[in-house]
Amino acid sequence: MKHSFWAVLWLLAAGAAWPQGSAKSGVVYRCPGPPVLYTDQISEQEAKDKHCRTIEGAPITIVQMPKPAAAKPPPVASGSREGKGDARGDGKVDPAAQRQRDSDARKLLEGELRREEAKLAELQKAYNNGEPERQGDERNYQRYLDRVGEMRSAITRKEEDVAAIKRELAKLPQ
Repeated sequence: MKHSFWAVLWLLAAGAAWPQGSAKSGVVYRCPGPPVLYTDQISEQEAKDKHCRTIEGAPITIVQMPKPAAAKPPPVASGSREGKGDARGDGKVDPAAQRQRDSDARKLLEGELRREEAKLAELQKAYNNGEPERQGDERNYQRYLDRVGEMRSAITRKEEDVAAIKRELAKLPQ
């Protein structure tokens, strides 16, 4: 109910802002219903049957929503199998090319795993089993406790990252 009031108010304000010469001549009807309908496209008898009321001197602005786009296939990335000759006619990838891709992916993941494990070792060394060295600006014990908590959180995140990389490596064929 609140929305229909604002819709009517908006329509009236829009009608006042438009020059009268551009407004469509004819009777405009307001028809009740779950979606309130404002139209000048029905006959007087149809309006009477639908219990519509006339709105005098108010032009109607019709805003059409764009139609949803049909699902498009994802764009082919440069360097993909098309144009390289590694795809067979049935749409499957050549086994040798797939092995090479798996090998490249494994090398990348192993390098990332080594870097993450090194960062984890640094964090654990600085953490010192929950008793890291106090820094000069940590005269306040709460600051020290906050830093220790942040270090513990960082170590937990790094351990989760390492575990995720190991899971990805396990998915790849040997």
